[in-house]
Amino acid sequence: MKLEHPSLLITDDDAAMRQTLCGLFEPRGFRTLTAGNGEEALEIVERERIHLLLLDMHMPRLTGLETIRRVRQRHNRLPCILLSAALSDALAEEARRADAFSVLAKPFRSADITSLVSRAMRQTYDWPPTVAR
Repeated sequence: MKLEHPSLLITDDDAAMRQTLCGLFEPRGFRTLTAGNGEEALEIVERERIHLLLLDMHMPRLTGLETIRRVRQRHNRLPCILLSAALSDALAEEARRADAFSVLAKPFRSADITSLVSRAMRQTYDWPPTVAR
């Protein structure tokens, strides 16, 4: 099955951040869905086909890291990128152990997050497909 419009779930308790990321990825061919916390993200992952998950670390109810751990119980191939304004070596190591695709410090540049998402999509789904010459 050809992947034409991958689904990106943006999970952040900051509505402005969710909207900014939607505006960044929709023109790049993504169908974006949003969640305001980890519990909402888990519900969406169970009912929708999600191809990539962006998660803020510090949210009410479940942190981004706790959400990744729960997602991994049922969706071990789903690339998850953790975003954090308080990135430390310890958090990066915890994210690695939870099998996060990557961790990105906030604030980040648009080019950095789009490049990271592109790399995750290429490695996981070969999207966009490489055109043979």
